[in-house]
Amino acid sequence: MIINNLHSSRIELNLSNLRTNADFIRSIIGSDCRLSFVIKGNAYGHGIEQMVPMAEMVGINHFSVFSSDEAARTLAVKNENSQIMIMGFIADEMLPWAIENGISFYVSSMDRLKATTEAVKNTAANAHIHLELETGFHRTGLTKNDLQEVAQIIKKSHGRIEVVGTATHYAGAESIANYYRIQKQMEKYNELCNLLVSQGIATGIRHTACSAATLTYPETRMDMVRVGIAMYGFWPTSETKMNYLLNYGLKPDGDEPIKIPSPLKRVISWKTQIMSLHAVAPGKFVGYGNSCLTTVSSCFAAIPIGYSHGFSRDLSNCGYVLVRGKRAPVSGVVNMNMLMADVTTIPEARKGDEVVIIGNQKGTEISVSSFSALSQYLNYEVLVQIPSEIPRIQI
Repeated sequence: MIINNLHSSRIELNLSNLRTNADFIRSIIGSDCRLSFVIKGNAYGHGIEQMVPMAEMVGINHFSVFSSDEAARTLAVKNENSQIMIMGFIADEMLPWAIENGISFYVSSMDRLKATTEAVKNTAANAHIHLELETGFHRTGLTKNDLQEVAQIIKKSHGRIEVVGTATHYAGAESIANYYRIQKQMEKYNELCNLLVSQGIATGIRHTACSAATLTYPETRMDMVRVGIAMYGFWPTSETKMNYLLNYGLKPDGDEPIKIPSPLKRVISWKTQIMSLHAVAPGKFVGYGNSCLTTVSSCFAAIPIGYSHGFSRDLSNCGYVLVRGKRAPVSGVVNMNMLMADVTTIPEARKGDEVVIIGNQKGTEISVSSFSALSQYLNYEVLVQIPSEIPRIQI
């Protein structure tokens, strides 16, 4: 038995589209800026174990994760030349493990820095740290008042604590409404970097840009960018996409502009199959409750996907799936493990037919953004809610 047949659906990951996205980002940032692939949140729902080897195939060798558990998963599948950076949580008692495995990590507080000085005493390797600076996001980061003591502690380590990078994070580079705040953060970041240098601390690689900042603010790209959502083929927001296309994606042709297709290509597709077909007479309610009432003789397909698989209950009576290249509306309430799709206008539909949840079928597409628009979720939310146990297959 093929193990994937045990599951009600599968995820397909397109290597060619990942390469297209990587090449596009590289064309934006230039050859002197490094690309770090953000794979937090189970690689935005795509699967860490699957995406890391695929990324290495397209020349990416730096991975940003949120936590030590994600770092461990990455460590287990990466090649020896790839690097891992923890941007968020790691327990103090796990710092020696990170140091011994060459995993760099953010130092966002004095407590973390002091814990690092203790950790290196129990390891033969040096600690590689990224100083995260508080520039106006007011979430995590070292403040200006911390930097003198930071410099003293690092100097006293006699090289055991190496600053390999200096980072910050912007407060909403996805929206022009935050433009002034982003500008002030850049100013603060440069001020704090200069202060570190004046204290005798080299800043290492400077990195501040997420996907949105990389695409919108060229001055934020610096020595490295941390790109997540765009690498998977999605724009951070429709505003980011519009801004990019207005500036770079429209070419004049006389009086009429020529629209350039989006340079980002979706990596993920999600597919299942029709479990069974059901004829329903007029005047009958379909599924739980009374939200779906037939007015004509109808046919419904039972689809083995529900909200436990990440298909939002909010899509009840408003979402759709693809069957034989046609849109089949979700009818009635989305259940935990199942939904019903109206295939009345698709009489050729049969049990076992492929059903596309996300992806293309015979020239028709369901995008992740179509989910987010209907359910009021962000692209990010839709992706990370796809369970990790659904098989991921490289194509």
